Amino acid sequence: MERIFSPWRSRYVQNSTPGGGCIFCDKPAAGDDEKQFIVLRAERNFVLLNVYPYTSGHVMIAPYEHVASLEEADPAALAEMMQLARRIEAALRVIYKPSGINLGMNIGQAAGAGVAGHIHLHVLPRWFGDVNFMTTVAETRVIPEDLEETYRNLRGQLAG
Repeated sequence: MERIFSPWRSRYVQNSTPGGGCIFCDKPAAGDDEKQFIVLRAERNFVLLNVYPYTSGHVMIAPYEHVASLEEADPAALAEMMQLARRIEAALRVIYKPSGINLGMNIGQAAGAGVAGHIHLHVLPRWFGDVNFMTTVAETRVIPEDLEETYRNLRGQLAG
């Protein structure tokens, strides 16, 4: 089991959805974007911080519609998802100046999806050497920025 050194992880686990609901349905319905770490709402999708980030700036783009595969998804939602990924990429480049960007989806539990019933696209900045001995030896990630600061940075950049 990979451990993440973070002061906010326990807060997230304590406040996770009771009864195992879908976070990608529950978070936008909650109405408190800052508390839910939703940095941007669009017509068919929203962008939120990953509370277990691989790097600072790791976000996910999810459709409001609860669908488990690309095949089930509304083509307009998929098109908007890619436009949002483009916008997030630009914001991450300004804020974090990464060496590269990862985009990825895990569709289905066998593919590694943490929330298998609701598609979502991960977008995260990467740097040369950003995987160090902590990840390899101790199965621990060290994130240099807390979620609240990442939220403020991204929200501010995307507002403009």
